[in-house]
Amino acid sequence: MLTRFAPSPTGDLHLGHGYSAVLAHDAARAAGGQYLIRFDDIDGSRSREEYVGASLADLAWLGLGWDSEPVRQSARLGDYAAALDMLRARNLVYPCFCTRADIAASLSAPHGPSGAVYPGTCRTLSKTEQQRRMAAEPHCWRLDMARAVTHVGALTWEEQGEGPRPADPLAHGDIVLARKDAPASYHLASTLDDAAMGVTHVTRGADLIAATDVHRLLQALLDLPTPLYRHHALVCGCDGKRLAKRDAAASLAALRGTGVDGRALAADLLAGRLPTGYSLQMP
Repeated sequence: MLTRFAPSPTGDLHLGHGYSAVLAHDAARAAGGQYLIRFDDIDGSRSREEYVGASLADLAWLGLGWDSEPVRQSARLGDYAAALDMLRARNLVYPCFCTRADIAASLSAPHGPSGAVYPGTCRTLSKTEQQRRMAAEPHCWRLDMARAVTHVGALTWEEQGEGPRPADPLAHGDIVLARKDAPASYHLASTLDDAAMGVTHVTRGADLIAATDVHRLLQALLDLPTPLYRHHALVCGCDGKRLAKRDAAASLAALRGTGVDGRALAADLLAGRLPTGYSLQMP
């Protein structure tokens, strides 16, 4: 077994991150496996180096150990580019010049598991028009979902303790694989990284269940292994909303600063016991 914890260094880790990190760590250790850390740090406008060190300090305070040097997505840009080139050569991606405002204003944009589904505005642009606009306009790269699905057919992925689940990538529409401001989207980078790291079990929040449909499709298109998934309940505050990095009171650094015993907190999290005012909920 090889598990991982993959935070984005865009703020302090909170109790929700701690819960996910502890579950993945315990699963690996109980099976005599490995536990790795990856920093999803390709968001150039928000990632900060100080949060890398702070995150590692939080994990050490919880008593978690990792088995090799943390992986950085920023060191893997060539792999993301190569994967995009492969998909481009198979005519499975296309450049998109639409802004978020353009998509929001489209009356034809339906909603899927992750919000508004892209209406396909740029999908039918001619190659000549694509080349002309690419030379002058910012653009992202989208997966032609219908075409991609025809290449792989029906897909399933396995949720730990529940068995196989059917994947429905079509419901997501033509998702972004490379953003205008980043060399790869979460979907592409995370899928490639898990495969490159040899991850066998992915432990993450239940808010990412729907994303697994897309990741399963990318695994099939790029001939990558499919790990076993465990999507856990989310840590929510007293308002019933899942924690975000702006919730300073729930940050692990704040708890450490008040003298909380990190190892004892990790044991409580593993047992599903949270500090007063917090709860575990499925979305």
